[in-house]
Amino acid sequence: MDISKHEQRVLHALAQGGCIALLRDDNGKVTGLEFYNRDGWLMSNCTLVLFKKLKAKKAIKSSGGKPYRITKRGLELVRSEVSNR
Repeated sequence: MDISKHEQRVLHALAQGGCIALLRDDNGKVTGLEFYNRDGWLMSNCTLVLFKKLKAKKAIKSSGGKPYRITKRGLELVRSEVSNR
């Protein structure tokens, strides 16, 4: 299964230790999300549409009400990239 460049970037950041936290209103409906990299910086390249695609592909998962993390399936989908550090 091939994934888009934007999905690749998000999965790569999640594989390095990032997470996605959902923002909900008073009724529990999802209104947005916050995507953090491993250093705790808020990143803007993950949208709700992209989040839903990754969740449908079972590349990310949340357990116990914690933020979403990458799954083993997501690690299989992500291609290795050279670190910029």
